[in-house]
Amino acid sequence: MSTTHSTARIVDDADLPMFEASGGDWSQIAEEAARLGEERIVVNMGPQHPSTHGVLRLMLEIDGETVTEARAGIGYLHTGIEKNMEFRTWTQGVTFCTRMDYVAPLFQEAAYCLAVEKLLGITDDIPERASVIRVLMMELNRITSHLVCLATGGNELGATTIMTVGFTAREEILRIFELISGLRMNHAYIRPGGVAQDVPPGAVEATRDALVNVKHYLAQLEELMLANPILHLRLKGVGYLGLAGCMGLGVTGPVLRSAGLPYDVRKAEPYCGYETYDFDVPTATDADSWARVVLRMEEIHQSIRIVEQALDRLEKHAGPVMVEDKKIAWPAQLAIGTDGMGNSLDHIREIMGTSMESLIHHFKLVTEGFRVPAGQVFQTVEHPRGELGVHLVSDGGTRPYRAHFRDPSFNNLQATSIMCEGGQVADVVVAVASLDPVLGGVDR
Repeated sequence: MSTTHSTARIVDDADLPMFEASGGDWSQIAEEAARLGEERIVVNMGPQHPSTHGVLRLMLEIDGETVTEARAGIGYLHTGIEKNMEFRTWTQGVTFCTRMDYVAPLFQEAAYCLAVEKLLGITDDIPERASVIRVLMMELNRITSHLVCLATGGNELGATTIMTVGFTAREEILRIFELISGLRMNHAYIRPGGVAQDVPPGAVEATRDALVNVKHYLAQLEELMLANPILHLRLKGVGYLGLAGCMGLGVTGPVLRSAGLPYDVRKAEPYCGYETYDFDVPTATDADSWARVVLRMEEIHQSIRIVEQALDRLEKHAGPVMVEDKKIAWPAQLAIGTDGMGNSLDHIREIMGTSMESLIHHFKLVTEGFRVPAGQVFQTVEHPRGELGVHLVSDGGTRPYRAHFRDPSFNNLQATSIMCEGGQVADVVVAVASLDPVLGGVDR
């Protein structure tokens, strides 16, 4: 509990009472307000699904239906992922960070692996095919993430059909993820040095077929949402956050672009060869919840453009998907069998029966891991929710000395108060949904 002295006073401004508080704990402020005779209602909104995205607690002071003060309470999903990564090898770190923002796991994997590769000095050694697969998987993941945002946002406003259409479209891509990586989420597919394995036969054709269905459902979603007069009334002018507010709070992603600034890490500081892809960065100027809905839909179309270009490249050029340096390359030859995914039987026969050197190498690299030169690095990628940053520190060992993530949901969530205060209680749900926070990334 804070021991900071709190002061409060009532100011009569055009017959509207105003309560000012500085410092002190929330209960102290409430007690002082009661002592002054000010009638206030402070309610807890959340943590519950769906309107506060599961584990977000909002403390609202309301005057009738108007929100006069809003505070966000976080920490209900704290996992200690960043600290846990200090006790695992560099490659094992992928299995932790992929679970942070569980709606967009491939972006944490990519950002982390790009940072490790910078420390290793092998950024230019990553095979082109591995970079193309990374782009393919990330853009497919961007589509699924935006679909979750639009679908759950519709559901929170009572439009269940929007949710069912959005999740049906997402399911098409999750099948592709399962085909390529073996898992629908938390893939640990992107590894330092490349990716775990090449795309299996038929994956390119299956992805093209899935895109046809996604476009079909997306057209339905646009008809359900963009021409819906109820959504217009509920979203337009609600959750306003202008460019000055975005810059002051460090807000990025669709929320920043809805205020008119076309900042996108894929264009500003390209990685994985994004500078060679043809796509646009959509923006708006209304800076409200409606603009963010339209922007995310347009971003889905742009991601589909990138995915189609990546598929063309995979068809034209074959090649390795992991660096040649066997001191770094994960010694796995994965295959999907009756019991799921694991090392192929041929690989196991080789290391167990014919090559003692392969067995020793496999054992050392899997149990101990590779060493990373001492130093520190910062790497960013364009996450569906904004700029995702990774700060890694190495002391020259086989494990990270420090791993810290700048998750966009954490920074964007700061805007909750400024977006909600002065609005209606019902608009709080809209404002939070337009930020699209994922609390796994906030609490980490």
